[in-house]
Amino acid sequence: MGHMLIFGLGYAAGHLAERLTARGWNVTGTTQDGRGGSIAFGDSAAVHAALRSATHILSSVPPAAGADPVLAAYGDAMALAPAAWVGYLSSTGVYGDAGGAWVDESAPIKGRRDDRNAADAAWQALRSDMRVFRLPGIYGPGRSILERIREGRAHRIDLPEQIFSRVHVEDIAGGVIASFRGPPGVYNIADDEPCHQNRLAEWGCAMLGAPLPQLQTLNEAGLSPAARAFYAENRRVANGKAKRLLGWSPRYPSFREGLATCS
Repeated sequence: MGHMLIFGLGYAAGHLAERLTARGWNVTGTTQDGRGGSIAFGDSAAVHAALRSATHILSSVPPAAGADPVLAAYGDAMALAPAAWVGYLSSTGVYGDAGGAWVDESAPIKGRRDDRNAADAAWQALRSDMRVFRLPGIYGPGRSILERIREGRAHRIDLPEQIFSRVHVEDIAGGVIASFRGPPGVYNIADDEPCHQNRLAEWGCAMLGAPLPQLQTLNEAGLSPAARAFYAENRRVANGKAKRLLGWSPRYPSFREGLATCS
């Protein structure tokens, strides 16, 4: 079995780590403080030792303060690491607003976050064998519309033409694992059915027997700046390249199958 070094054991990367561990892999992860048996990100000696021994390396750490912290601290070592596979979890936010059109991996990078755009490009340039996974809205057990409905935080926004893509956390793990035998490149990992966020709220309320949130305008909803920015972009994310080249397909092709695992 392989040895996976994961920078940033967050929600998505943590699910991948569980999948690989169950298969007998050795998984080493970094966190800011080294909790739970992980390596502290700032422990340079331990990180460099893991870089030398890992067969696979993945970063799920987003850029911060205008820079990618993993590349800034360990990019040079990673470029020369003997690993057979290196990957990065990016965001479909790099595509920016497409007016509801489909976007694939050939679409230009024009997202509103310059640091995310720059990180995506820098990871692609790091090595010739890079895999960059562009992810839309991530959901799964403990992190879905169902929690927001139960907590009274769900919204229905009166923007009928707005379309979003999403992906179940287990399908991210599946896409990464499928790429171990596939060619390097950039891949969108998304489900098959982009749709309005209101459909999730309506389906989730039906699942829980909860009343529908009131339909509101953006201003009436009182959303945070981050949530408002979510509604500033409108696109459908195509996943055909990952299907063709990696032999991957989503276990949860729409929110309906995916939310059934979250209840």
